[in-house]
Amino acid sequence: MALHVRHVPALDPEFLPAVLWNRGYRELVAQDKGARPIALALLRADGTGSVHEDRVLSREHPAAGSTLRYVERLLKFLLWQRGACSVLVAGAEGIAVALKEIYSPAGARHFDHHFMGRTVCGQEFSVSACSWDQLPVPAESNSSLGRHLDGCRIGFDLGGSDRKAAAIIDGQVVFSEEIAWDPYFQKDPQYHIGGVHDSIARAAAHLPRIDAIGGSAAGVYVSNEVRVASLFRGVPAEEFARHIRRMFFDLQARFGGVPFAVANDGEVTALAGSMSLDSGAVLGISMGTSVAGGYVTPAGTITPWLNELAFAPVDYRENAPLDEWSGDAGCGVQYFCQQGVNRLALRAGFVFPAALPLAERLGEVQQAMQSGDPRARAVYETIGTCFGYSIAHYAEFYDHRHLLVLGRVSSGAGGDLILATAAALLQDEFPALAGKISLHMPDEQKKRHGQAIAAASLPALRPPT
Repeated sequence: MALHVRHVPALDPEFLPAVLWNRGYRELVAQDKGARPIALALLRADGTGSVHEDRVLSREHPAAGSTLRYVERLLKFLLWQRGACSVLVAGAEGIAVALKEIYSPAGARHFDHHFMGRTVCGQEFSVSACSWDQLPVPAESNSSLGRHLDGCRIGFDLGGSDRKAAAIIDGQVVFSEEIAWDPYFQKDPQYHIGGVHDSIARAAAHLPRIDAIGGSAAGVYVSNEVRVASLFRGVPAEEFARHIRRMFFDLQARFGGVPFAVANDGEVTALAGSMSLDSGAVLGISMGTSVAGGYVTPAGTITPWLNELAFAPVDYRENAPLDEWSGDAGCGVQYFCQQGVNRLALRAGFVFPAALPLAERLGEVQQAMQSGDPRARAVYETIGTCFGYSIAHYAEFYDHRHLLVLGRVSSGAGGDLILATAAALLQDEFPALAGKISLHMPDEQKKRHGQAIAAASLPALRPPT
């Protein structure tokens, strides 16, 4: 399947955009009279789920060997977009058998098997074939999120290199602060709990009282319970279960039991964008320590999806860079966050001390960009090109009119160049899409305060008694 990439990323010329590879495969399907339908049903432990229908090449087609890669990468994206503990495959039993092996405890996607199953859903993950009449009826439970601005509130945001907190009175920020920390490989649960407590307490000092506390953090949170989060990856499993899983309940008790809510930082990013734009149909992407995604539907609600775009594949080349956590290749985490900046900066000729943290390496690249260093410009142009193709890929999975970009990687002149490069690519290669989706990057004031306000707005105040 010959593909032509018109916009070649300067520092990543091997990049093979998922959207182009899929387009090439679908063109073959459109010409194949024997093409067959296929459906992937993704079911979650709470009974919700969705069905994705598509078409694949006939078994006899000369390019039929590409079908497994097409469906496997499709399933990978859907899993990290929507989440599932059970997958049913209709229309292609052979593909179902292959996927079952790939997503098994000993298969290539063993990380996804354990993460989606026991870690997130608390039950074994499975892939199996089914007949068309066994496919479930799609059942999604959309709900409202946040938008409560009354009273004296605290909002916090936990990132991989800093934690932010703000004090808010009736929607107005009266205090905000950012404190550096290094949570990823800290084994002591008290490092994490004490850090969050400290940020909340420092914000509380600027309020006459605390009516509610809301927070955002990377990871999966169900009813304020920490299911899994890269922030706490260093905490041993037993200590995680004992101290981290219900840490926000303990913090709520410390601060008087006021209404307390925590959500994935991607969802809060999308909420912040929806509140700022006063609109639904918003996809939010935060380019920070990792890549967080969040989605507000056209109706202004959120879905029960994961939207963990760090692990959604965007590059289909065989030797794409590997994610150090999941072990998969070509996923967003290696392109649109601090890891991606570091990878490209090394290619551009930057030299960093071996022990220098990724956040500080990003800082050096940002300073170089500010001073007109062509190496830094190449880094941001490369990210923008990869992002432009990936925006087109995301549009196949999300119905949105607005794309909001936040995160430390998008700060300053480099962030402006990322968006300008992506917008130019969309206009050139995907003009219809460019006319449908508006790209937004908040100013620095909104970047600092928007996420905190949105996080603080998560819990509703209790009615007076």
